[in-house]
Amino acid sequence: MSSLIYKIVSEELWAAALKTGRFDGAPIDHQDGYIHLSSAGQVQETAARHFSGQRDLLLVAVEADSLGEALKWEPSRGGALFPHLYAPLDVKGVAWIKPLPLGDDEVHVFPDEVL
Repeated sequence: MSSLIYKIVSEELWAAALKTGRFDGAPIDHQDGYIHLSSAGQVQETAARHFSGQRDLLLVAVEADSLGEALKWEPSRGGALFPHLYAPLDVKGVAWIKPLPLGDDEVHVFPDEVL
């Protein structure tokens, strides 16, 4: 059974990752020392809290089991466990990438697979 986790990333940062073959993280990831990821149940709140109104975003899906021991589930907001990746993300290991557009209400529209 698959267990996808997600990274919301700008098109610009992902384009840079494709050139190097790895995603080293966004500025907040560098600051915190790991790549912030979200489960399906968390990703919409993550978008609302940290990416509100932002355009040109992508939703990157990764199979959690493929990340090995570099993936840690750690407490964050209100004690909820969030996936944190303590290594670069190999772009070849990504399950899929989809646009994360804003709807008419300025809220991000997620693919059906995530809802």
